[in-house]
Amino acid sequence: MRDQSPPSGSTTRGLPHAPSSGPAGRGEAQRGRISPRPAAGSRVPRPTRAPQNHLGVLPPPGALWAAAGLVADAVAAAARPKGAAGGAQGVPARDCIDTAAMATKDPTAVERANLLNMAKLSIKGLIESALSFGRTLDSDYPPLQQFFVVMEHCLKHGLKVRKSFLSHNKTIWGPLELVEKLYPEAEEIGASVRDLPGLKTPLGRARAWLRLALMQKKMADYLRCLIIQRDLLSEFYEYHALMMEEEGAVIVGLLVGLNVIDANLCVKGEDLDSQVGVIDFSMYLKNEEDIGNKERNVQIAAILDQKNYVEELNRQLNSTVSSLHSRVDSLEKSNTKLIEELAIAKNNIIKLQEENHQLRSENKLILMKTQQHLEVTKVDVETELQTYKHSRQGLDEMYNEARRQLRDESQLRQDVENELAVQVSMKHEIELAMKLLEKDIHEKQDTLIGLRQQLEEVKAINIETYQKLQGSEDGLKEKNEIIARLEEKTSKITAAMKQLEQSDNDLLTQTRTIAMSLVKCASSDTQDQYKLVKDISF
Repeated sequence: MRDQSPPSGSTTRGLPHAPSSGPAGRGEAQRGRISPRPAAGSRVPRPTRAPQNHLGVLPPPGALWAAAGLVADAVAAAARPKGAAGGAQGVPARDCIDTAAMATKDPTAVERANLLNMAKLSIKGLIESALSFGRTLDSDYPPLQQFFVVMEHCLKHGLKVRKSFLSHNKTIWGPLELVEKLYPEAEEIGASVRDLPGLKTPLGRARAWLRLALMQKKMADYLRCLIIQRDLLSEFYEYHALMMEEEGAVIVGLLVGLNVIDANLCVKGEDLDSQVGVIDFSMYLKNEEDIGNKERNVQIAAILDQKNYVEELNRQLNSTVSSLHSRVDSLEKSNTKLIEELAIAKNNIIKLQEENHQLRSENKLILMKTQQHLEVTKVDVETELQTYKHSRQGLDEMYNEARRQLRDESQLRQDVENELAVQVSMKHEIELAMKLLEKDIHEKQDTLIGLRQQLEEVKAINIETYQKLQGSEDGLKEKNEIIARLEEKTSKITAAMKQLEQSDNDLLTQTRTIAMSLVKCASSDTQDQYKLVKDISF
């Protein structure tokens, strides 16, 4: 039996990155292997491609462990008390603590080292298996269950035993509940744990808290805030507890690597109170025969990959040869066609040379004829030029005369447009005067209506007085006189109303006749009539 865990004194960055038996380890081994130069005439085998995770990215467990080691060192340095020695001659403090613990055989130091090694193995196995698994993890995944068991043992190490009757005895829910005060974002997860139905014990709440923190990918942040506050942790842990020592900072640094894992855990229906947290060491212990079989499986897989590559290369070469054969056939056919076209082109060249000689002789004859024709046309052009000059002079005189007439016509048109604008403005003013006259007539009609209403009121009064006169015999004479006077007034009012109506009708007819006469006589002597209408209207 050989343990695959790294030594307790080594840092996380110093872990050996040997290729594992899984596909991710095989890909790393093939990426890091340098093949020797092949012999002459042999084909170079193509390196096998490493498998990818569900995101299409190569699983880098070595890079994750290196990053986790850096974070662990940083957290340990932050958690180390000021003035503490970091180890002799530049050796990290973790190495000094582990070697000193192994030398003195301190039981608590051995427990811390064992828990640290188990945490390393659990986190490393969970990351590698999750990346090779290639999908979201659930609650039934065995490496994930073992990780929670290991974390529970790490948090339980060195817990103080409470003697109070009301307080819980040796539970990890107290320190985890303290995270809400140190990290405000953890209030939501604490409230969710308290609201979960079916959780009766603080241990069940702590287990639910760990699962929710893993799903939020903030477990490392929460625990880092917790281990920094050692004065608060001292209320829950002994001085030799794992969370009080640098091993706790290392584990918190390793937890950063779990942020690449996607987990979907159903906490509501799971029985977290009665679970038994037992670490299954069989998942981390391996036989030499198993290791040898895995190495042989890796070699066989590499040979099969190379065989597949050779077969694929052979298939590609066969397809290339067939394509080259078809290309050679097509080139031969095109070559025969080019030879035939070359013979035809030579015959065409001979014919074209004969035609060229014939065209040259014809060209000479055409040149002689064109020279004679040019001399004749030159004389004709000179005569036409003289006649053109004479006609040009006459055309200039005609152009000047037409330009003068155009100027006169444009001036006349401008005058007509100005007169038209004046007539339009006068028409607008006449329309305005008509509107004012109509408005005056409407006002007088309103007064007539008011007078008629008054007349109706007087008539009503007369009727009332007449009725009263019938009931009283003593004042009959006086009332008769009043009635006579009122009748005289009504007759006068009716006469005045008739006169007003007659005057309005006469005025309306006068304005209409004046407007019609102005429209008819707008072209002659419009200014005087326009002033007269304006005076009448206003």
